[in-house]
This record gives sequence, structure tokens and C-alpha cells, in this order.
Amino acid sequence: MSKALLPASYRSILVIQTKFIGDIVLVSTLVRNLRLQYPDARIVFLCEAGFESFLTAHGIADEVVTFKRARMRGTPIERITELYRMVRRLRRLKIDLTIDVADTKTSRILVGLVKTPTRVGYNPPERGLRWYMRQPANVFAKPFGFGGRHYLSRYLSPLEALGIEPRVTEPSIEPLPLETARALALLGKNRIRRKAFIAVHAGASFRGRQWQPERFALAIDAIARKTGLDVVLVGGPDERETAQRIVAETETNVLDLVGALSLETLLALLKQARMFLGNESGPMHMAASTGTPVVGLFGLTRPAQWSAVGAPAISVQAPMPCACVAPELCRSPDPSKSCCVWRLEVEPVVSAAMEILSRTGTRAEKAV
Repeated sequence: MSKALLPASYRSILVIQTKFIGDIVLVSTLVRNLRLQYPDARIVFLCEAGFESFLTAHGIADEVVTFKRARMRGTPIERITELYRMVRRLRRLKIDLTIDVADTKTSRILVGLVKTPTRVGYNPPERGLRWYMRQPANVFAKPFGFGGRHYLSRYLSPLEALGIEPRVTEPSIEPLPLETARALALLGKNRIRRKAFIAVHAGASFRGRQWQPERFALAIDAIARKTGLDVVLVGGPDERETAQRIVAETETNVLDLVGALSLETLLALLKQARMFLGNESGPMHMAASTGTPVVGLFGLTRPAQWSAVGAPAISVQAPMPCACVAPELCRSPDPSKSCCVWRLEVEPVVSAAMEILSRTGTRAEKAV
């Protein structure tokens, strides 16, 4: 479909993003531009069930259709049942425009079954189509739009395909007032002042992408000694063991909030931090979206494509090419399943933290 034939407006827009919270943060930039271009349109998101409240609470989506990742990875009957449920609900919503930024086999099946009039997809897709597959889109987006190379440019590329010039080019998500009050109360209870602590996230979706807990502990102690800043550990419930190892090995008094915060409260807490330090992961992108300076730790994943955007940031990457440190675990060259970050030493991480603190303003005071 040529741009000249595209409708001037849409009543209902579906954005398919089946990945993780970091991707959702980046895709929020696409949505803000869609809202500016089509102010009367209703934005519907298809995403994993755990992100529904975050999307609606922060105005990223007006309505959310969810799926359960465990069922989509379950038995054939479970997958078919979950897919049927999603398609049936989406058809009832009478969508005018579908934008598939997930770009997966499942998302393409969904697009083909929902059959909206305008369907935006990538050409070529991220992974080549086999002979029996087809691309159901009728409007084609470049792999990376507007001449960019960062994944944010990939998520903005559908705008270019629709003939829309982006007016917002970085993610910016404002925490809710109620969640800010909760975060400040939690900090106050532990005698920690706003902008006087480092938020540290030591988790990631794959163990090989997690910098070693003992090195996090050494970095925390070094930064705390140099700055007097407090340290707050954040993360999901499945990251508690890693947090406990860090707490056990640090000399610094660390507040461990891993598994204790909703995504909404986590966002509010990250905005109050003087700096974020952590693995390349969703909380890194959440912190940057609030304007908090970031030091992100990278292995094989390329910072040029996945670095934090929206705030001052330094990406620290292990030396490449990587002499494999975990051949029994590593699945290189897949950057999401490689262990290259394990080769990252403590000193460059501490140096990056001191540089970003120096670069971004006043010296924080420790709570008394």
C-alpha cells in the first residue's frame, strides 16, 4: 500500500509488542508520536500479562490485550488456545491499523488472523521467512528507520512507513504521583534521601548476561567510599538470590528491595536515584526514561543498538573479541545468550560511575 493511499486518520491502533519491559519503554516513544499524529485514536497494546498495569497507568495504552508467556511456550493445545483467545478479542475491537514491532513468527500469525485494513510490518523481517511463511503486512517498514542504528530507530521505523515525521525521539515516562509518594516513603523509612543513592540492578533475563555478584559488590564498595552515596538494590522476585549474594559480600550497608516493588513503584524509585548501575536490561531503560543517569554493563550485545537513551549514559563493554569464559553455558553468537560480560573488570565500571556522576552535576549528600 503506497503512502498516498493510507487513511488520514485511524479510530483504533493496535501495537504488537510481545517482548520485555525494556522494549516496551522504547516502544512508548512510537506511541507518543502516534498520539500526536492521531489524537482521537484509541491505542491498544498486545503484550505479556505482567505489563498491563504499567502500560495503562502511564498512558502508553488505552486498552491492553494480554497473553501468558508460559502458555505460549507450553503444549500445542495451550499455545493454540491462547492464540485463539487473543485473536477473538482483537477482532472484537475493530482495529483500523496494526503495527507489529515484535516481528516474530507468532506476531505475524496474529496480524494475518486479525486482518486489519492497514498492517505495518518490517521488510525484511529480523529473521528471514521460510518458504512456507508469509509477511501479512501491506505497509512495509525498514529494519531501522530515519537512518538510525539503535533499536529505538527500529521501533520508530513504522512512523516513516506511515509518512509521519517523529516529534518525540526519546523515551520519557513520568512516574505516577502516588507511586512517587510510595517510593519516597520507602526511602525515608530507611533514612535515604532522594538523589543521594545509586540504584543497582544485578539481574538479567539470562544468567550469562549478569555481571558477577562479587564484582558488583566490589564496585558498590568502591563507589560508596568515593562518593558517600547510599545503595539500593532493585530487581524482580527471581533475582533475590543474586541480591543476597551481593549484600553478603559488600562492606557497604545496602538496602535490598529486590522483588519488593511493582513496575510502577520501581519507575518512581529509579527517578529518585542519583545514578543507575546495572546490566543491560529493562530497568536500565526504565531509569533512562525518567532522566536518571545510567551506567550500563554490556557483553556481546552492542551498545550502539541497545544503550540507554533519554538520559546521560555510559555503556561499559567487556573487551572484544571475547575469549570464551563459559563454554558450557554460552550460546554465542546470540548476544542474549552469551556470557561475555563476565570478562568485564571492576575498575572500568567504577571509573564510568565516577565519570557520569561528575558529568551530571552536584555532589550528592548522604542521608543523616
